[in-house]
Amino acid sequence: MRRRRKRRPPVMLLSLLIGLTAAVLWGGWSLRAQRELADKVVRLHILANSDSEADQALKLQVRDAVLTRAEELLVPSDGRKEAEMALRDHLPELTTLAQTTIAAEGYDYSVRTELANTVFPTREYEDFSLPAGSYLALRVVIGDGAGKNWWCVVFPPLCAQSTTDVAQTAMAAGFSDAEVRLMEESDTRYLLKFKSIELWEWVRQKLS
Repeated sequence: MRRRRKRRPPVMLLSLLIGLTAAVLWGGWSLRAQRELADKVVRLHILANSDSEADQALKLQVRDAVLTRAEELLVPSDGRKEAEMALRDHLPELTTLAQTTIAAEGYDYSVRTELANTVFPTREYEDFSLPAGSYLALRVVIGDGAGKNWWCVVFPPLCAQSTTDVAQTAMAAGFSDAEVRLMEESDTRYLLKFKSIELWEWVRQKLS
């Protein structure tokens, strides 16, 4: 009596399974990398009243005032928890500072300042990049908050005028070598990692 030969899975099925496994592993790494970065960062998010030239210029003046004061309040070598506590303690002061800056330019827009988890797209700055995902952000909403917004990083002070070495500033705040490389590298390998993080964050948002 002849034995039946076991059917081998089709090559295409095996390739699909391998691809799915690789995608899951890559996605897991991507989300973990973004979350580890987010645990060490506080973003700054300034929302202009409108897209008019005057409102956009005003947004940048508020940004400069808030960044300067935040740099005085935050200790670069502290962790994100200490930075969050310092910013929460000084939210009323930062609100008043923004209002004063706006009033000095002859406007009477309202200002709302808050610390809130905010979803950001992948963003490339002059000397570094951050992957898409949810980050704690210091948000300053001017008036209707309907204009183009500006965002960067308030902790560590990577966007402060006094920051000359991104790697040194980040590592002083507890970033690992791998995290600094992820932010600073711009080759194809790292761009693919950022895109995978953005894709998995989009999937996560859709599922939730």
